[in-house]
Amino acid sequence: MAIPHTDLCKLSATQAAELIRTNQLSAQDYAKALLERVRERDPQVRAWVFLDEDVIMKQARRLDELPMGKRGPLHGVPVGIKDIFLTRDMPTKYYSRLHAQDQNAAADSACVSVLRAAGAIIFGKTATTEFATMTEGGPCTNPHNCKHTPGGSSSGSAAAVADFQVPLSIGTQTGGSIVRPGSFNGVYGFKATWGTISTEGVGRCSVSADTPGFYARNVDDLEFVAHLFRLGSLPAEPVQKLSLIGARIAFVKTHIWPNAGAGTLAAWNRAYGLLAESRADVESLELPKRFASCSRWREIVVSEEARAAFLPKYCEDKTKVHAEVVSLVESTNLPSRKKLLEAYDGLARLRAEWDRIASQFDIIITPSAIDEAPEGIANTGTAVFCSMWTILHAPAMNVPGFFGKCGLPIGLQIVGARYTDVQVLQNGKIVGQLFNRL
Repeated sequence: MAIPHTDLCKLSATQAAELIRTNQLSAQDYAKALLERVRERDPQVRAWVFLDEDVIMKQARRLDELPMGKRGPLHGVPVGIKDIFLTRDMPTKYYSRLHAQDQNAAADSACVSVLRAAGAIIFGKTATTEFATMTEGGPCTNPHNCKHTPGGSSSGSAAAVADFQVPLSIGTQTGGSIVRPGSFNGVYGFKATWGTISTEGVGRCSVSADTPGFYARNVDDLEFVAHLFRLGSLPAEPVQKLSLIGARIAFVKTHIWPNAGAGTLAAWNRAYGLLAESRADVESLELPKRFASCSRWREIVVSEEARAAFLPKYCEDKTKVHAEVVSLVESTNLPSRKKLLEAYDGLARLRAEWDRIASQFDIIITPSAIDEAPEGIANTGTAVFCSMWTILHAPAMNVPGFFGKCGLPIGLQIVGARYTDVQVLQNGKIVGQLFNRL
């Protein structure tokens, strides 16, 4: 049965890929349907900072002309690209005046290269905060209510997927830049284990924290993309299919819990009740007090690495970069060698300890954000509930399913030990089906 043209934008990536593979849908018709959605909705959402219809349709025509034997697994599926990933056919501007006149890159970033080789249509560049580090928002809005922030820094990547403008997008996380926008926009946002996806050709902030990830409206799509990036080949134990009945599930508040707002508290209690009703073995887990040092140590590590990353931009023209970047580079209040070593070595010990703790549970749940998206787009919110897991290098995924007092989405976060990305994805799928059942 033919799908109505107006419904094509609602297809998942896996659905679209199958229809295109079996010649029930052309890449051009699918791209045209999404472009219609963009023209209708993006004047309000403003998810895109660069989108050229001619570039999109040129890609789609070329893909439609390829014989079946040369078509990749993502053939004809459009993907949004956060505007800190270099692209050979689109400019990369990092939402910075310093790069306002930059043209196309000489080559794609590693992530874009993998997606393009798989047959994806590189649809456009999505909105971000300056250098993907600031909490000062740009023009992008929350598609559920344009008066509220979409979060950051992967603002446009989350908003475009939530608003059915593309089925997939890529972003990055240094603190909470994938998980928090996932929560605010009501989509699945997955951050891989640190180091498993190349950051070549991606705007740098912190080598110890920067991690690429993906957005989709369902976990099947995330698993599909994860397979392309060989995350299913990670050195972990074979994954057994999990049933909620008897599953050992930990709810971890962490030392940040006093920041939780009413919406997150309600989602937390509802999720706990739903899983208990499903006959899972649910318990509250309190981490050892030494994990409270994560916030302080992360701040030291990320600040020092960001200082090094931003020094070239500062030297090029400090008048064209954010005042916070200037302040960071010029700061004389630097940590001592002793404090730097304490931070790096302390975090390394906690990573190993976290792996041991996580191995005792089937599923681990923790907050994604302090509440639903706050009103206003000037500030993208805080990453306090995410940054610990990022610096611990743990895989993490926002699972949507709840709503706050303003009717905006709230998600909860599934985390795991390092290199258990496949388990986190599968656990998020199981839990997500429960959270979104009603």
